[in-house]
Amino acid sequence: MEPGKRTGPEPPRGRGIARCRGDAAPRHVALIMDGNGRWAIRRGLPRIEGHRRGADRIREVLETLSGLGVEYVTVYAFSTENWGRPKDEVDGLMDIFYSAVEEQTGDLHQRNVRVIHLGRTANLRPGLRRAVENAQQLTAGNTGVTLHVAFDYGGRDEILRAVRRIIRDGVDPEDLDEATFRRYLYTAHCPDPDLIIRTGGEQRISNFLLWQSAYSEYYHTPTLWPDLRPAELAQVLAAYRQRQRRYGALAGA
Repeated sequence: MEPGKRTGPEPPRGRGIARCRGDAAPRHVALIMDGNGRWAIRRGLPRIEGHRRGADRIREVLETLSGLGVEYVTVYAFSTENWGRPKDEVDGLMDIFYSAVEEQTGDLHQRNVRVIHLGRTANLRPGLRRAVENAQQLTAGNTGVTLHVAFDYGGRDEILRAVRRIIRDGVDPEDLDEATFRRYLYTAHCPDPDLIIRTGGEQRISNFLLWQSAYSEYYHTPTLWPDLRPAELAQVLAAYRQRQRRYGALAGA
């Protein structure tokens, strides 16, 4: 979807110190789906088979998180840097994404899920681009959990595109504040992620939601993405509720 053209109320923002306890779930959970290739290699399978199993895992993760009260789920499916992978793997990922969109959109619509693509679309195959557009149009009016699929997405690219649009729109530099800037991001329609989960054991951001993750809580797990199960997700959210979110302030200040 085009950044800078979102409608709807401004999402609430955290201020001061908040304790994530009780039954309160994070409104927005983002996931870096790492470990697909390693999952396949450990089983003597081609790397692309790991990506196929990883795509299948998204549905169960979405069901689990929505059942736990999460309103927005963002999955990092393909980065702007992933184009540098071997051509066979990139082509396979495109095929998997196309099949997933074609096969799962109807079911997601029936379950009242809103689907939103985050990232560029110009580099996608025409058929895939149409499938993504159709999925967004079909589910646009749904009121259940929102599924963001970050495909051909990069945090730096998103920020640069926002800056270019701000310049083209002639925004006065003196009027440019955080609220204005965020309206030009892909995620202008939703709150920033409360929790970012990365599977696969790596501990880096990987150019994901750089602006939006300024005060996100992070959870890293060695579990490979295709092996992520509802029980572990429930444990992650339980751990999140015990954290104290200070937003730069001091407890008791």
